[in-house]
Amino acid sequence: MSLVVVPVRYPLSKHSRRTLERAIEVAREREAALTILHVDLYQNGKKVTRLDLKNAVESTFGRLESARYVVRTGFLVEESILDEVAAERADAVVIGNKQASRLRRIFQRFTDNPDIDRYLRSHLDCEVITVESASA
Repeated sequence: MSLVVVPVRYPLSKHSRRTLERAIEVAREREAALTILHVDLYQNGKKVTRLDLKNAVESTFGRLESARYVVRTGFLVEESILDEVAAERADAVVIGNKQASRLRRIFQRFTDNPDIDRYLRSHLDCEVITVESASA
């Protein structure tokens, strides 16, 4: 079964809900499992549990089939996302355009090619689906 990973903020922001909505669509279209990922930053000192994340998602979208809820702790959100995508051998990651911009800046530090999709395909064999932010 293929896997779609979607990183979200907790509590769910408007942008996270929009990104998650798209990830749910992608997972259903591909008959894929869905990993909903939240990264707790060490420096923020907050402790979000898997149950917190699950309850927030299910209160907005209802119970999701083949969904897995993951909370990771790290210093950099982007690095934790990449670690999860690589560890789970995800087929696709759905991210908001703001997150994509942050990832591009990180990639520019390590490579002269800020094309995230191409980088992930060549290093992780993963498709990146970017969701535009909703208009105000």
